[in-house]
Amino acid sequence: MPASSGNGAVTRSTLRQQIADALRDEVLAGRLQPGQEFTVKEIAEQYGVSATPVREALVDLSAQGLLDADQHRGFHVREYSVADYRGIVEARSLITDGMFRALDGDESRFPPHDDARATAALAGVRRRGEEAQRASLAGDLTVLIGYDLRFWHELGILFGNPYLADFLHRLRVQSWVCAVQHLRRLTDLRGALWSGHTDLVDALSHRDTPRARSIVDGYNAHSLALIERLAER
Repeated sequence: MPASSGNGAVTRSTLRQQIADALRDEVLAGRLQPGQEFTVKEIAEQYGVSATPVREALVDLSAQGLLDADQHRGFHVREYSVADYRGIVEARSLITDGMFRALDGDESRFPPHDDARATAALAGVRRRGEEAQRASLAGDLTVLIGYDLRFWHELGILFGNPYLADFLHRLRVQSWVCAVQHLRRLTDLRGALWSGHTDLVDALSHRDTPRARSIVDGYNAHSLALIERLAER
């Protein structure tokens, strides 16, 4: 196969991912609202690209649960209910609890203290947590979402199973898509969002899985109660 064809495939694949990332950020920022409709042509014109990578990006986002396809019409942002949010939180809990149980049975599944590269990776995750906490205390939802997603994805990778890490990341994106439509209505988010990221890293670093479970359970209960209360307004 000619080299130019391979380069074209790589370029298109990269563009497809860039468009998917940009649209996901638009949804998470609330600029694309639940139920909002659009076509491949509209997105292609917006980004100044051809229809093919746009269509591929939209199909990817549909597979991830962020968009729904409207037959012969285009796509629209998926509308999640509070019941959906409860289900997503339950699914997230099953994933994280499975990771913690695996750690209980095999401590090598999480970075050992004498592994310099693993320790550096864990320190990076902790920094993501610190940034998420700062954003939470400042009430900066956009920054919080970005660091929260990076925190959990990088933390999940440290457990040694990339499939679980990717599945957890997908669920966390979906939960933010569901929650953001309610959280954006608040004028002051300071103190209303979880800020226990570094506590969780510390607990896992010491193989204290009961403490890790308690932190995650507390976060899930708090976020679910918050979304349920906001949805009633």
